Amino acid sequence: MTTTTTLHPSAPTRRMPAEWEPNGAVLIAWPHADTDWAYMLDDVTKCYIDIVHAIVDSGAIPVVVAPDIALPKKYLADIDGSRIIFCQVATNDTWARDFGPITVKDGDTTRLLDFCFNGWGLKFAACLDNLINSKLSRASLFTAPLENHLGFVLEGGSIESDGCGTILTTSECLLSPNRNGDLSREQVEEYLCKALGARRVLWVDHGYLAGDDTDSHIDTLARLAPGDTILYVKCDDPSDEHYEQLSLMEQDLMAMRTADGRPYNLVALPMPSAIYDEDGERLPATYANFLITDTSILLPVYNQPANDRLAEQIMQIVFPERRIIKVDCSALIRQHGSLHCVTMQLPRQILPI
Repeated sequence: MTTTTTLHPSAPTRRMPAEWEPNGAVLIAWPHADTDWAYMLDDVTKCYIDIVHAIVDSGAIPVVVAPDIALPKKYLADIDGSRIIFCQVATNDTWARDFGPITVKDGDTTRLLDFCFNGWGLKFAACLDNLINSKLSRASLFTAPLENHLGFVLEGGSIESDGCGTILTTSECLLSPNRNGDLSREQVEEYLCKALGARRVLWVDHGYLAGDDTDSHIDTLARLAPGDTILYVKCDDPSDEHYEQLSLMEQDLMAMRTADGRPYNLVALPMPSAIYDEDGERLPATYANFLITDTSILLPVYNQPANDRLAEQIMQIVFPERRIIKVDCSALIRQHGSLHCVTMQLPRQILPI
């Protein structure tokens, strides 16, 4: 059963902005030969170049973090250098959404929250990634204070905020025993409300994507949008392995209510046709893993013209004021993630440019 709990945060002026609010910057971590991308570095590098160009064209400022500054500088040499900060920091991998800082507004003050990243429940090494935020802060990349929450495991891809006190998440991820296994659902809610300034938490108890290593991050399944809208992945094929769980997820979403008691406006996204790796493992392709910048929507696509086009049309209806920029993310899903997973929005004013 999907539950909603209303809590009273200790800091009532604090809130986690919605992604569609003004940001102006995007943090990415550049792929390199010491990551899992090594065997397909050329393919994923092209994808990253496309992402950066899409961000810059939409008016956002990419912030590139890489252990070797020379290569990304070479690949991005055609971009105005004043729009990019290169900061040399060692990384295990490149999933900036999950180790990057989470922004909150505390009255007139912007704070960056540094949570523990433990490789999605101890599945992968994260010792270097877990230090990135503190190193960037010490290097004066951030002018906003970095708030220590390293005693609590939380990835940016596991939560969605409407900017008005509602957090959307999945029980499969946040209640994982290898994250904060000593805490109950109520205790997790209480922590989120205090840290993020939330007033309530909406739990999705069903839904998954085959090949997903994150334990069902919400940003692969369902996304909050303006106008009390939730975009979600829908499976229409009863023979597909996802059909039952995604149908139950749809019921979860239908049962949810806004803060003033109204049903959400549910908008279904198509499910990409099945994509498999060279070992026959299904990959977690999803259109829900889009990035919202100040003027654009970066939409992951997978060389499926009909599905890609339908997803683009739906996104344009939901975000009529933003340009939809399609980015081929066929390379990203080979490592079981997509576009939103490799980006983290930041407020431009906390950067030294």
